[in-house]
Amino acid sequence: MAKAELYIERREQGDYAVRRPGSERASAIVPTQAEAIVRAREINPDAAVHVERVRDTNVGGRDKWRKP
Repeated sequence: MAKAELYIERREQGDYAVRRPGSERASAIVPTQAEAIVRAREINPDAAVHVERVRDTNVGGRDKWRKP
């Protein structure tokens, strides 16, 4: 069985999408990153949640993922 994962990505509109790997559509769209984390845990409490960085840092850019 594949490992359950959910990704939280910032959209161009400024809100956040909760997605499953390889999906075309978001499972949920919410206004804040914190709400997206809560929604991802509601969708699947056992899933590994990965959050896109929304700020540029010296050690990682927006293409990096972090755990909430």
